[in-house]
Amino acid sequence: MSRPLLFLRPAAQGFAVTLLVALAGCGLSSRDEAKAPEAVAIPELQSAPVQAQGAMLKRMAMPAPMAMHDAVAMEYRAEPREQYQNLPDNPVHSVAQTPVSTFSVDVDTGSYANVRRFLNQGRLPPEGAVRLEEMVNYFPYDYALPTDGSPFGVTTEVASTPWNPSTRLLRIGIKASERAVAELAPANLVFLVDVSGSMDRREGLPLVKSTLKLLVDQLRDQDRVSLVVYAGESRVVLKPTSGRDKAKIRNAIDQLTAGGSTAGASGIELAYQMAREGFIDQGINRILLATDGDFNVGISDFDSLKQMAADQRKSGVSLTTLGFGVDNYNEHLMEQLADAGDGNYAYIDNLREARKVLVEQLSSTLAVVARDVKLQVEFNPAQVSEYRLLGYENRALKREDFNNDKVDAGEIGAGHTVTALYEIVPKGTKGWLEPLRYTSAPAAEGNAAELAMLRVRYKPAAGGSSRLIEHPINSARHAASDDLRFASAVAAFAQQLKGDGRYTGSMSLKDTATLARSARGGDPYGLRNEFVQLVELAQSLKH
Repeated sequence: MSRPLLFLRPAAQGFAVTLLVALAGCGLSSRDEAKAPEAVAIPELQSAPVQAQGAMLKRMAMPAPMAMHDAVAMEYRAEPREQYQNLPDNPVHSVAQTPVSTFSVDVDTGSYANVRRFLNQGRLPPEGAVRLEEMVNYFPYDYALPTDGSPFGVTTEVASTPWNPSTRLLRIGIKASERAVAELAPANLVFLVDVSGSMDRREGLPLVKSTLKLLVDQLRDQDRVSLVVYAGESRVVLKPTSGRDKAKIRNAIDQLTAGGSTAGASGIELAYQMAREGFIDQGINRILLATDGDFNVGISDFDSLKQMAADQRKSGVSLTTLGFGVDNYNEHLMEQLADAGDGNYAYIDNLREARKVLVEQLSSTLAVVARDVKLQVEFNPAQVSEYRLLGYENRALKREDFNNDKVDAGEIGAGHTVTALYEIVPKGTKGWLEPLRYTSAPAAEGNAAELAMLRVRYKPAAGGSSRLIEHPINSARHAASDDLRFASAVAAFAQQLKGDGRYTGSMSLKDTATLARSARGGDPYGLRNEFVQLVELAQSLKH
C-alpha cells in the first residue's frame, strides 16, 4: 500500500512530483517502498508562503551545491514585494482662498518605463507605480528654446480639457538649452552596481552590464570612470580610469557576478569615496547607482539613506539612480534617493530604454544647467475660480518656500523638457466646489486679460543666489496643439490607471487611445505610437 511522502497544504501538493524525482535519483525503487520510513511533515515547508513552497521542494531535489547557489535568488523570486509610495491626488483649490500654487520641477521618467513593464507582462500596475508627471515628461515636446541668456525657455498654452468640456487645461513647458556630448565638461563617473542575489535574474545584473557598456561607448578621453560593487560587502572593482581605456572598463564590467545579501549603504559610502578620489573641479561628478533598491544589510531605513545622499551632495557629487529588476523592486527608495542626491531617476526595463537614457539623452542625464528650480503659478480670480495641479504630489512646496534659497528643489539637465498641467475652471463656470456665501473674489484691475502669472526661480549651475523669471499667461484659448493633446492623453491615462474616475468622468481608455493616436505628430522615435499600444493593452487587461 502506497503512502504519501509529505503532508502538504493543498496549494503545494502539485510540487510533490519534484521530490519524487529526487528520491528516485537516490535509488528508492518501488519494491523498497515498504522499507521507507513514515512520511514526516517539514515545518519549514509548511510555514513558508505558498508561492515559495515549490522553490523549496526544488532545492531539496538539487545536489547541495546547486541548492546553495540558488538559495538567495529563490528567496527573492518567491513572492512579489515591490515597494511604492502611495500619495493622494492633489486637491481642488479655490482661487479666492488659495490663488498661488508652488512646486519643484521633476525631470524623472522612471514611472512610465515601470508602468510599461507591468503592461507588457500582462498586468495592470499598482496605483503607487503611476506618477502622472513622470509619464507626461517621458515624451519630448516642441518647446521654445531660451533666447534671453537664461538656461531655459518657457512655453504656455490653454485649451479645452478632453475629459471635461466645462474646464480648460493649462500647459506649462520648460525647455533647457541643448548641449552636445562633445561640449560637456569632463566627467568623473562612478558606476555603483548591486551584485547581490536579488540581481541574479535576466532583468537584473545582465541588463545592468549591457546598459553600462552603452555608456562606456560614449566616454571621451578626458572622462574618468570608477566601478564599485556591493553585495554582503562593498569593494572597488576599478579605480578611476580614463575614458580612453574602454577595453579595460568593459572587461571590469564583464567580470561582475551576482550573489549574497545587499549592503547598499556601505556601497554608496564607498562610491562617494571613489568620486572624491577622482573629483574633477568644474567638471561633472556623478554616481550612477544601478540596483533594485532592495537593501537589507547595514543602513537600510529610508530616512537615513536619504539623509546620506543629501549630505553628500554638498561635496559637489550628484547621485543618479537606475532602477532594475522585478518582484522585489523598491521604487520608492530609488526615486527619493535621486531627489535627495541632486540627480534623476530612470527605470531600465529593456536595452532600448537604456539607450534612450544613457546615449540619446546623455547630456540631459549628466549635465545640469539649473539647480533648485521652482515653479509658482498665481491665478487671476477674475479669470479662474478653481484649479488642480495634475501630478507632482511629492514635489509640493509651501508658498513661502519659493523665495527661500535654502529650500531644495529639482535640477534641470541640458536639453531637458519639463511639462506641468493644470485643470482650471473659468470664472462663471460651475466647478467642483460649492460657492461660498460670504466670500467673493475681486476683479484684478488692469490685468483682466491675464489668466495667471507664472514665476520660475532657479540657481545657476555654477552656484550663487537664485534668479527669477516672470511670464504672464494670457487667457486667450486656441485650438490645442498636438503636443498638448498628446500630453493630455497621457495625463488621462495616468488617472485612469489609478482607477480614479472622479475627474476623467466618462472618458474611456478607448477615447484616450483615439486622442493619443490623433496627436502623434512626427514621432521620430516611435514613443508616441508605443504609448497608444500600451493604452490598448491596458484596455484589454481591464475587461
